[in-house]
Amino acid sequence: NTPGLLLSIVTADCAPVLFADHNAGVIGAAHAGWRGAHGGVIEATVAAMVSLGANPENIAAAIGPCIAQGSYEVDEGFRTQFSQGDEKFFSAGRPGHLQFDLEAYVASRLYLAGVREFTSLGIDTYSAPDRFFSFRRATHRGEANYGRQFSLIGLPA
Repeated sequence: NTPGLLLSIVTADCAPVLFADHNAGVIGAAHAGWRGAHGGVIEATVAAMVSLGANPENIAAAIGPCIAQGSYEVDEGFRTQFSQGDEKFFSAGRPGHLQFDLEAYVASRLYLAGVREFTSLGIDTYSAPDRFFSFRRATHRGEANYGRQFSLIGLPA
């Protein structure tokens, strides 16, 4: 809630989530990979914003570039870490594998946290090497893995 202060999230395939309650003058930012989203980082960010005067009904959020479902292959062991109700975030992949929809999962966590106004950019970090670094892509190609993206949000000074 400090005018002129910028919040930054660093990502490489995880979802950056930027939040703003313009009425209260409160912003937030979360790094939401599958572990963070599953572990409650979205809900914790909303709670922190509420402690500063925000109202979840007035919070708008944006889910930035992250790995897309078609690029996010996982195994059955990964799937077992999620609840039965989360099956909608998985689709069939090659034998013994699934494709996980991180962006949709993060959107669902926003909704569960009371945020009703949010936008997903729908940009796949993995399939856009000319625009974004992807840790997974770099690993698959045997390339250096030190690139990242920064997502920023701030209140006017």
